[in-house]
Amino acid sequence: MRHNPLADALSVIKNAENAGKKECILDVASNMLQATLDLMKEKGYIESWEIAEKKEGGKIKVKLKGQINDCKSILPQFSVKKTEYEKWEKRYLPAANVGMIVVSTPSGVIAHDAAKGTTGGILIAYVY
Repeated sequence: MRHNPLADALSVIKNAENAGKKECILDVASNMLQATLDLMKEKGYIESWEIAEKKEGGKIKVKLKGQINDCKSILPQFSVKKTEYEKWEKRYLPAANVGMIVVSTPSGVIAHDAAKGTTGGILIAYVY
């Protein structure tokens, strides 16, 4: 039984990157995972992704670039104000301007640098 599909998917991606694979298959296709993968593609961490199976749960095929050092789900998912992002950057990212924190906001899933100073949200994951 899965408790957190996003955490499982990010773990599969990180393990495939560490093994030097060029692609991996994620077992669950959720909307949150798809939004996170879109953000990772936009920021250059993965090459592309596509839905491999469209049945219930589904599967996603991800093409990797070898750019990810670490990616994890943030648990528990903390709420953050628009002025508090620097505190969380220091906690989850290795250096300033390195990596991104995925934030769920009222306007959708975005990177922390786009949300900084404009909107608060809930911290979902980090990638660097």
